[in-house]
Amino acid sequence: MSFKKLKVQDQAAQEVQMLKDMKTQKHLKPGQQGTKRLVEQFGDALVCVRYRYDAIHGVRLKTVEIIVEEKPCTTAPHRDEEIVPVVVAYTEKPLRDKLKAAGAKWDPQEKVWLIAYGKIRGTELEDRICPA
Repeated sequence: MSFKKLKVQDQAAQEVQMLKDMKTQKHLKPGQQGTKRLVEQFGDALVCVRYRYDAIHGVRLKTVEIIVEEKPCTTAPHRDEEIVPVVVAYTEKPLRDKLKAAGAKWDPQEKVWLIAYGKIRGTELEDRICPA
């Protein structure tokens, strides 16, 4: 590895450490005072603006969070071990039996079945997950 490459890596590591040491004082949403020019520059891609302060180095940074890509999500909305609420009516005995066989527990207060997502992934019960 060349000396120049090591120097660049060392500088990047120092900058990352500096950001970790900094405190965020302001977190602004697009349109708030202090974001107007950035809204003009980035438009709908602007998510937020942060003002970070580093008392050690006497530095203030203005950072922006922008959307650089948007595409459909193809990953599962839940982890397999995550417990999810499933809605099945009392009259739907075959579905209730499937839930019981898979180890689901009835929550009488919420009136939903609770089960690990991995046990119903890919079944008709997955469509019955109650949105949060």
